[in-house]
Amino acid sequence: MRILFIGTGDIGLPSLEWLLNTPKHEVVAVVTQPDKPAGRKLVLTPPEVKVRAQAAGLTVLQPPKIRTIVDELEAFKADIAVVVAYGQILPRSVLNVPRLACLNIHASLLPKYRGASPIQSAIRSGDSETGVTIMFMDEGLDTGDVLLMDTLPILASDTGGILHDKLAVAAPASLEKAMDLIATGNPPRKPQDHALSSHCGKLKREDGRLDWSRRATELERLISAYNPWPGTSCGLPDGKPLKVHRATLIEGADACPLPGTIVSTDPKAGLIITCGQGLLRLDEVQTEGGKRLLAADFLRGHPLKIGARLD
Repeated sequence: MRILFIGTGDIGLPSLEWLLNTPKHEVVAVVTQPDKPAGRKLVLTPPEVKVRAQAAGLTVLQPPKIRTIVDELEAFKADIAVVVAYGQILPRSVLNVPRLACLNIHASLLPKYRGASPIQSAIRSGDSETGVTIMFMDEGLDTGDVLLMDTLPILASDTGGILHDKLAVAAPASLEKAMDLIATGNPPRKPQDHALSSHCGKLKREDGRLDWSRRATELERLISAYNPWPGTSCGLPDGKPLKVHRATLIEGADACPLPGTIVSTDPKAGLIITCGQGLLRLDEVQTEGGKRLLAADFLRGHPLKIGARLD
């Protein structure tokens, strides 16, 4: 079948790679977001999807608004549009372009976690599993009928970045099954139960500010979920920012009356902080402009006083 690939995020790269290499299908064009400034020097940088597509000799379209290129899209005579992490809601005019369907690859078990940050939301909520959903797209935000879902366990060691990569690697197998079902001419469609849905918006850097009045269990999940983006941080006693890359819940700790208090600075025990309920050990941290350090190494170069507070 003739495939129009519409995507921007790196999570879609393995799926694009599979489509480029399978003899079953032909990618006729790729639509992705415009190049954007990146890094400290704000160098104009293309999405990796564009880089891979150009290396394969494909036509790449980068409209600010996809609705402005409907005529160009129709000229490719696509049977299916495969959409993953594109960054825009597709209007009806675009959904009508492919002959058979617009299929979306979504990194959650819908209807849970519709929106831009399903991977982080699943970890933050303490879910035991997530997965890949392939759905028929409609004009809503992740509201279309489900074609299939494949589950994936969430491990205690999974960060947002690790789980992102696992789901990216898992997606091509789900996509292959979905395309085979479409090819039968009678693919299953399961409407979502909208009453069970939840929405998760695009994350901002300020979402990673640590609030020590929250429970230690919540903060441990938050730190894992937001690694690497948007990251989590707090303020040192001298007011300087401190990024927290990894932390561990101290099991069995009682509620603490003064959240944010440093109760251990022993490099062997770790940097332990009181929370609204329980204790949290900060395992890997980074000062502004500094390197990522194990807490033990950080404490040797940045002595902190027991009883001081993190903001």
